[in-house]
Parts: sequence; structure tokens; C-alpha cells
Amino acid sequence: MEDRKAKMVAATSIITLVIFIIVARISLKLSPTFFLICGAGVAVILAVFVWLVIRHQYNFRRRLLESKHASEGRELRVEYSFLRKVAGVPTKFRYKELEDATDHFETLVGKGASASVYKGILSDGTQVAVKKLDVEERGEREFKSEVAAIASLQHINLVRLLGYCCVPAGPRFLVYDFIPNGSLDLWIFSQKGRPIRRGGCLPWESRYRVAVDVAKALSYLHQDCRSRILHLDVKPENILLDENYRAIVADFGLSKLMGKDESRVMTTIRGTRGYLAPEWLLEHGISEKTDVYSYGMVLFEMIGGRRNVSFVEKGKANDKSHRKREYFPQIVIEKMREGKLMEVVDQRLIESGGIDEREAKRLVHIGLWCIQERARLRPTMSHVVEMLDGRTPVEEPPDTQMVVVDFSAMDEEAANGNRKPKIGGAALATQIGSNDASTSTWSYENAMSMITPR
Repeated sequence: MEDRKAKMVAATSIITLVIFIIVARISLKLSPTFFLICGAGVAVILAVFVWLVIRHQYNFRRRLLESKHASEGRELRVEYSFLRKVAGVPTKFRYKELEDATDHFETLVGKGASASVYKGILSDGTQVAVKKLDVEERGEREFKSEVAAIASLQHINLVRLLGYCCVPAGPRFLVYDFIPNGSLDLWIFSQKGRPIRRGGCLPWESRYRVAVDVAKALSYLHQDCRSRILHLDVKPENILLDENYRAIVADFGLSKLMGKDESRVMTTIRGTRGYLAPEWLLEHGISEKTDVYSYGMVLFEMIGGRRNVSFVEKGKANDKSHRKREYFPQIVIEKMREGKLMEVVDQRLIESGGIDEREAKRLVHIGLWCIQERARLRPTMSHVVEMLDGRTPVEEPPDTQMVVVDFSAMDEEAANGNRKPKIGGAALATQIGSNDASTSTWSYENAMSMITPR
């Protein structure tokens, strides 16, 4: 339409100019030479005018086309970004992006044995948690494959992995959604004698809901994924609470991908004391039942509001030789036999009221099922979910021999300066009824040297 108008204006101008020149020639009786000079000058002016009009139209159309392409490009990028998020495709961030997002890694929100977590804000305003891995355990290709597998997980109770960053010959980074209320340990353990940190006493109703949320997340990892994924480091520090105090399971830095047809896999011992299953210490291979054991230990800590393994002073202060190690699950069993189960429940909850004794008993029984030394006796996480929801009755758990207490006692002797005894895998495997007792020579000393402290 604009081109047609420009052509009509140019044609009208030319016709008008020609008529004007002819009329001027006749009426003023101008000489032919002057007439030709004027005509040539006017023709040049007209040519310049037409060229300017054409150039203006050309630039206008080019800008319009560029604007259209830019708009389409933005729409495609937004759509591509949306599809990547929906499909769980991780974004590869540049180091400079993460550096800017975290303000040069200014705000440290958590630190573990081999990683540090920083709070950041991306350029689009998204709050993220940037985890810096200090130890390089995998090659870049294997690292990216595991990142892609983990990022594809879509569950309401699993923290969402947004992307990663690989620095040549440097650290690696994982970028997660930021969960505002921190980790579960801040909300179930007493803050007395510890640095002031954000947290509080999580009420019983919320604790029970957290138990259900974590069980559903682990059940999804074990049974509903294309490849079974073992978390291998289930503990309160790796369970986050969102704005509604719902549980979000985090930290797949130690996770292991497992084929659907595999019943057990062998892997290096990596984890946290107090949550490791006996079969891992005995090097008999691990399975999803290893996570079940760790989950059971977390249940006891939520019930009692205390660590499962703690020291009690029995003599002079600061004298390690007079410290006694208490194992909370063993105390729970003793109180349950005496009919005093409520004595093991977090006293802060009892004082505030609102505890359902039937739910407390149910959690204790489920926890005891989960920490059975014989892995085959432990329930699956899907069965745990059914028991928590009340769809399946919780039977009385069998007695457990508490083999882990023997490990704790040996570690205590070592801490007191005594020689650390070696107990062969065959001896301990016999205690827990393993069929692989003759194949393992794993010693306590070797095992404990590879466990990450809390």
C-alpha cells in the first residue's frame, strides 16, 4: 500500500512538472537553451527526490522485517526455554553467569564435605541455589550424562535441577531451585549450644507430612523412573522445606543410576555416619533397600528431635574416656518393650501438645522395619508410603540385633586411643544373616576410613 502511494505521488509530480515547464515555455517565450537547462535541473532534482522516497521505503520495509524476525526469535527462545524446562533439559550456564548471579559467590547457605552451596538470582529474576562441587569424581561426559538423567526427574518432592557448569580444569557447578526454609535439621534438632541459625521446632503434623513426602520421593526414584536411582545420602541435611514446610529431597551428588534388572550394585562407600546400612559397610553391594535403611534412621531423628548417635558425659568434662555413646534406636526399642513409647518423642512436641500417639507408634514401627539388618526384611518405599497413609496395617517389627551399635562401640574405642579392632566381613555377615559371608573380607577400619563425617 505504501509503495503504491509513493508511485502515485512520483507520477503526479512528474506530470505536474512537465505541464508547468511547457506552460512556462509558451507563455514566457523562453529560449530553447534555457528551457533545456531548466528541464535538466528539474529532472535531477526529481531523480534525487524519487531516490530518497525509494530509499526511505526500502529502509522502512527492512526495519519492519528485522523487527518481525526479532519478535519471532524472542518468541522462539521463550518457547524453547519453556519446552526445555518442561522436558527437564538442563541448561549449560557460563561461569560468568553464575558469578554474577551469586554476586561473586557471596552468600553461602550450606557447606558439606565436598561441596558448598550459594544463593543466587539469575538475570530473569529466578532464585537459585548454586552448588559448587570441590571434588571431581567423574569425567565430563559421565558427569553430563548423570546431570541429564537427574534433571529429567519431575516430582513435586524432588528439588529441580535447572542446569550445570563445567569449568575447564576447575570446579563443577549444579544449579537448583532455591528452597526458602532450609534443611530439615534446622527444624527438628534443638539449637541450644549451637550458632544461631534460622529454624525452629517443627510441629508433629508437619513432621508426619515430611515423612510421607520423603517416602514418596524415594519411591519415585526407586520404582517410577526409567532407570532406578539410588540417593545414597538420605539425611535431614538433604531434606529441604519449602514455603509450606513440605519436604523437598535434594543433593543427588552421590546418587547412583541403576538398571531396572539390577538387584545390587557395587560402589565405593560414600555417605554419612549414622545413616549407612550394614551391607554397605560389609561391601556386599547396595540396592534401593540401602536408602530404606537411611530413611528409617531419619524417621527416628524426626520422632525424637535428636541425633541417633550422641555422646553423654559420664565423668569429668572434656574427658573423652568418660564419654558414653548413646544409640537412639536402641533406646526406642527398650522404651517400646517397657510400654513407655511416648518418652522417646521430642519433649518440645509433648509440651506443645497435639501429638497423635497412634501416629507416633506407627512411625516407630515403620522406622524399626526400615533399619532391619537383613535388607530383605526391609519394606520397599512404596510399601512405606502405604503404611504411612494407613492403607496397609503396620505389623509388629522383629527384633533387630543392632549390628551398627558394634561399629559405634569400636569407633568409640578408637576415639579413646585404643587400637581399632578389625572385624572381618564374614563375622558380621553371619550376624546379619547374609549369604555372602564367605566372600567379604571388608574390615571396619577400611570401611570407616571412607565414610564422610556429618
